[in-house]
Amino acid sequence: MRSPPAPVVQTTRFVLVRTSHPGNVGATARAMKVMGFHDLVLVQPRFDDVLTQPETLAFASGATDVLQQARVVGTLAEALDGIHTVVGTAMTPRDFGPPCHAPRALMPELALAGTGVGFVFGSERFGMANEDVYRCHALVSIPTHPDYGSLNLAQAVQLLAYEWRQALGGFHVQARTPDPTPADAQAVQGLLTHWEQALVDVGFLDPAAPKKLMPRLNQLFNRAGLQAEEVHILRGIARAMQAQAQKAKERC
Repeated sequence: MRSPPAPVVQTTRFVLVRTSHPGNVGATARAMKVMGFHDLVLVQPRFDDVLTQPETLAFASGATDVLQQARVVGTLAEALDGIHTVVGTAMTPRDFGPPCHAPRALMPELALAGTGVGFVFGSERFGMANEDVYRCHALVSIPTHPDYGSLNLAQAVQLLAYEWRQALGGFHVQARTPDPTPADAQAVQGLLTHWEQALVDVGFLDPAAPKKLMPRLNQLFNRAGLQAEEVHILRGIARAMQAQAQKAKERC
């Protein structure tokens, strides 16, 4: 069975229309960068210098390269130059206009189309204007609790950027710690021998009538799938048990 073709997307652009809060612009840059996107365009932002304001830079948290590449334009048409598929964001239904989808349902289809995609976000207070909605090929609405669907602008950008990145193939999770080393059979048997002597020393195990204690401990350690470091810890416990037993014996 032939596997589906890999997604090929020419451009991914995030467009903020008439945004008013510098912090949202910075947080949007951060949201984009962590998902590997860098093309940001602002349409008529409230502040002309929003890309360089201290609050913007603070909320970008290191994604200043996205801000440095970002553009400020006067119209949505300018912002969408070179974009083939325009996806708007809307919380409330419209009388008419493009179809509305959940992001996860739409993104794979867009990715396979292999065209430049622009995601358009309206202002914090009013969302997208009707005339901007009508320019879109599709709308996406993030599924939220029916009683409270108010998302911060940058949060919405982060969610859609994540879903879009997943549709494009996603990133591999990078391990932050090395894989643990499993203890081999010889190490486990050495541990059992050590514990057997320690249990005798503290009076828990009667060597004349051991019954099934050690085989049961053997099965317990096998089920636990001990790591090498854990064997060292357990042998340290056994040594401490023996040291205490020796002190008690000397006091007698």
